[in-house]
Amino acid sequence: MNIKPIALVTGAGKQRVGWHVAQALADRGYSLVIHYRTSAAEAQVTVDEFHRRGIDAAAFQADLTDESAVRALIDQIQQRFGRLDVLVHCAAAWKSKRLEDVRAQDVRWYLETNTLSTFLCCQWAGLAMVQQPEGGSIVTIGDWATERPYLNYSAYFPSKGAIPALTRSLAVELGTRNPAVRVNCILPGPVLLPPDLPAAERAQAIQATLVKREGSPRNIAQAVLHFVDNDFITGVCLPVDGGRTIYAIDSE
Repeated sequence: MNIKPIALVTGAGKQRVGWHVAQALADRGYSLVIHYRTSAAEAQVTVDEFHRRGIDAAAFQADLTDESAVRALIDQIQQRFGRLDVLVHCAAAWKSKRLEDVRAQDVRWYLETNTLSTFLCCQWAGLAMVQQPEGGSIVTIGDWATERPYLNYSAYFPSKGAIPALTRSLAVELGTRNPAVRVNCILPGPVLLPPDLPAAERAQAIQATLVKREGSPRNIAQAVLHFVDNDFITGVCLPVDGGRTIYAIDSE
């Protein structure tokens, strides 16, 4: 049985935020479970890289909107590694669409992809952690802009706005079953702007922060490590946004 702590990072196949989180946890001595839905080749490249570094890692596929698939994923992790110590749920979808073009199916899709998948992963990973004397740490990913929404994401924002409530609810549910299980949330700001974002919009996003620069996925990874390390924090939602949540640029 693996004696190192085990971390599951969803959506870590491609080199986005989850990939950087996985790298940070590997540097801390964790064995890694790299989840992917369709990015099998990218996930295998990531696992192979970890193996070259002497890190135990495995890639598992799952549709995280499917309850049976999520339960099977957690079962596979326990069979392969014997335990699960950390879950960081990074898998998500985000795309602009004008309100006039939004249909009910768009809203349902986001609620399943972002909200339901978060709930199911936290539920079944958390219940597995409850059975461990050492408990475990769960980190969800919300979005700072649910407090101050911007245009053309009306189908997306409800799905992320539910994540803080979900986080607090599951912190209570799981913590009352095992006080060593904690659930916290990160609310990212502009840490990985799309490469095809127009220059004017990129500049606007940066100027809307107090630190006047784009963040990095490493900033999210640092916040994850903070939540994992500090065992007296649970049910907390932490903006990692360069001050964008509190700053009104037109107030100057």
